[in-house]
Amino acid sequence: MSNQDRVRSILDKARAQGRASLATLDALDVAAAYNIPCPPTSLARNVDEVSDLADQVGYPLVLKIESADILHKTDAGGVITGINSAAQAVEAYGQLLRNVGAHHSNAVIDGVVLQKMCSGGQEVIIGAVTDPVFGKLVAFGAGGILVELLGDVTFRLAPTDQAQAQAMISEIKAAKILDGVRGQPAADKAALAEVICSVSQLVSDFPEISELDLNPVFASSDGATAVDLRILLDFSLTRAASQRDETAIRAAMERIMRPAGVAVIGASAEDGKIGNSVMRNLIDGGYKGGLYPIHPKATEILGHKCYASVADVPAEIDIAIFCIPARFVAGVLAEVGAKGIAGAILIPSGFAEIGEHELQAEVVAAARANNVRLMGPNIYGFYYTHHNLCATFCTPYDQKGAVALSSQSGGVGMAIIGFSRSAKMGVSAIVGLGNKSDIDEDDLLIFFEQDPNTSVIAMHVEDLKDGRGFAEVAQRVTKTKPVVVLKAGRTASGAKAASSHTGALAGDDRVYEAILKQSGVIRARSLNEMLEFARGLTILPTPKGENVLILTGAGGSGVLLADACIDNDLTLMTMPPDLDEAYKAFIPPFGASGNPVDITGGEPPSTYAATIDLSLNDERVHALILGYWHTIITPPMVFAELLGNAVEKARSKGIDKPIVASLVGDVEIEEACRYLLDRNILAYPYEAEKPVAVLGAKYKWARGAGLV
Repeated sequence: MSNQDRVRSILDKARAQGRASLATLDALDVAAAYNIPCPPTSLARNVDEVSDLADQVGYPLVLKIESADILHKTDAGGVITGINSAAQAVEAYGQLLRNVGAHHSNAVIDGVVLQKMCSGGQEVIIGAVTDPVFGKLVAFGAGGILVELLGDVTFRLAPTDQAQAQAMISEIKAAKILDGVRGQPAADKAALAEVICSVSQLVSDFPEISELDLNPVFASSDGATAVDLRILLDFSLTRAASQRDETAIRAAMERIMRPAGVAVIGASAEDGKIGNSVMRNLIDGGYKGGLYPIHPKATEILGHKCYASVADVPAEIDIAIFCIPARFVAGVLAEVGAKGIAGAILIPSGFAEIGEHELQAEVVAAARANNVRLMGPNIYGFYYTHHNLCATFCTPYDQKGAVALSSQSGGVGMAIIGFSRSAKMGVSAIVGLGNKSDIDEDDLLIFFEQDPNTSVIAMHVEDLKDGRGFAEVAQRVTKTKPVVVLKAGRTASGAKAASSHTGALAGDDRVYEAILKQSGVIRARSLNEMLEFARGLTILPTPKGENVLILTGAGGSGVLLADACIDNDLTLMTMPPDLDEAYKAFIPPFGASGNPVDITGGEPPSTYAATIDLSLNDERVHALILGYWHTIITPPMVFAELLGNAVEKARSKGIDKPIVASLVGDVEIEEACRYLLDRNILAYPYEAEKPVAVLGAKYKWARGAGLV
């Protein structure tokens, strides 16, 4: 019998018995089938068997109550350790029954588990959980009785591999303890990684295993041993089949984002109507394709011939923008599908966001029946600038660029537009997703992955409809294009604690944090950070190495910038002696070489110019952070111009390394920053941390993509 067949027979028996968890010996058999190491264990069903089995298992012993009614044995007084004889085992048996009876008088007791005690090593937890967003996850963290209090845990999609398992081990806060402390030997991390992989494969192979706990696992130099194993079952769970046909998605999204023909259902000639605003934006935005207003009575709207139905339009239509009340949408979708229209852009609200779930379900069913993809409902529409498409009732936007942005919120969408305009950040697309009844972030990633006009993708996310699908696509996309995600609601308490330790730990933002990291996604913590990352990632070139140098005119700024480097996982270059001497040739004796290099605030423009040139031209410096301090000796615009000239000269020689600048001083530094930004040099007034965070985001992406 194969290992999978062994496990299947155990689970089938549990199903027949109506069990929600596996008995201890069955759980141990499952562990053995997947090479999960556990200590010698036996089950005694009465006091005589306790006496007989104690010597066989070996000392010291731990006795644990066996009852399907008692999941957390320690809480019920159902665990006694340090037993060194058969007589002690018999005494402990009686004590366990009394403890559990006091805790749960109606609990059905199946017996007592006798297990050889493990000692030495560090206690960790390895587990698995079925997450409503991401599906099967494997977990690793600091273990023992304080596991939920400490919450030091990380997650990965299951199944996972050795590389990801090793990354999990290094991610937790207690990772250094596993390296050995106070004379203790280091834990066998390879053995831990093997257990993590085995657990992840087990729950992937058998979806009915809803949760699994190995807590604690003793991690020592000799290996890893799970001394407590709990497996919870839910036979309603099945392996989810992938619903994603990426070829079909690309074909539909291509027509939606770059339509040859657009119908506006509910178009209006009356100012103030959404149907009028959409028409005006399409016209004023310069859309060159076919534009067909749909209205049952009008003959012409804003200079365009009007049709009573999309069926009457004598041309191909790729998208239909709905500007009609929610209750009419489902009925019109049949006409849209019959016309062969690829996408319906549902601007109307009045669906699931106000509790009208049945109405939204009706619309989704109608769309699927008619092979129409839905964007929305409850959205502001979308923009695709390289096609001069403003399919929205919001303000028009035509600043072309390489950043694609999306949001679930209309308010966030307007913030995106405002920032992009103010910062002169060109965009390829801005997309509202609203209720995400159909098209979601997965579809956008699949389109933008192959879109030649998009080099950076930034997304405001309130939830992920298919977290696993998103993660799987993102893992691929982030190898070539940075993806930034602002996850709203990250401080929410999340789901209620589940029955297992792992389930309890999974009920908050830590899952999103870990899986987004696994996917190579750059996570933003605020709306402004998402937007700054989006802009900065398009401007900054990819670094050729990890060496970051700080060059500043103010010691205080240098300290803040250095702190920010540590916060953003940047490596301050160890200054080579020859380069150190080269800087000293330009800075006063009371300045400071090393890293940061402090040229002091009283230096003339020539000192800034010389040290900047030196930094740009030394190939050992891979990225440069500049800290400028406003002085009359070197005014802001003088600094900006000399920096701009130095960078332009370096770029003309093929030297293009990441540069960010922090400018502190009076209001004149704002003009200097604008000057530098116009020359694709990231400069921030009154900020020390933000420029370093943007540089850190570039490094985070480059590392994940294997480029540095």
